[in-house]
Amino acid sequence: MNTNQIARIASLLGEPTRTAMLLQLMDGRLLTATELARAGNVSPPTASNHLAQMVDAGLMRVEQRGRHRYHRLASADVAKVLEGIMQIATHQLPRTTVVVGPRDEALRTARMCYDHLAGRLGLAIAERLLADQAIQFDGEAGLVTDRAAKVLQRWGLTAPTNAQSPHRSRPYCRPCLDWSERKSHIAGKLGAMICTHCLDQGWLTRTTGSRALSISPSGAAAFRDLLGLQAWQRVVGGS
Repeated sequence: MNTNQIARIASLLGEPTRTAMLLQLMDGRLLTATELARAGNVSPPTASNHLAQMVDAGLMRVEQRGRHRYHRLASADVAKVLEGIMQIATHQLPRTTVVVGPRDEALRTARMCYDHLAGRLGLAIAERLLADQAIQFDGEAGLVTDRAAKVLQRWGLTAPTNAQSPHRSRPYCRPCLDWSERKSHIAGKLGAMICTHCLDQGWLTRTTGSRALSISPSGAAAFRDLLGLQAWQRVVGGS
């Protein structure tokens, strides 16, 4: 184990400007260096230096689109590490100093966690699929059962065959501990598929400048039907 590399990654994550840039990418977007400079509240030259270090360390990836260069998180593993750090950080906050405002409430209701759904909505979807025995969680592992195809069909989704093939580079289904709810939502390829489906159906829409997702009237009707009334009330009511 290369302790120097571990320390290097930790130091990169521990600098506030770089942290702000990384968190800005937690909803799976691609952003320019200029946009990330604004997120980190630094000048473009300073931002470029930070970004180069994170790309070199494998925390970010750069994609060329025409004349423009865009930055994104390097992988779902990086997002998982950031989500874990956020969970630890919130444990350290004195409860008396936490002020829950409208933006915080929106994030806790539904938000992007890299490429899958988090917040109360993400948790409710996970609990529904667990209750329907479409998936199972075992520690850090997730399993898609034989019942998945029938259950996912109700959501308008198709479960790929051989979903748990050991040759896949990314898990098809895994639990991801939600920093705001302290329970697991669904990550992996299944989590991304559910999120994309909800966005494509217009059930959810992105909120400009935030990881928060807005639930449309058609989405509210769909989720109420798919999750059940009690679970849906917990999503929108916060309890």
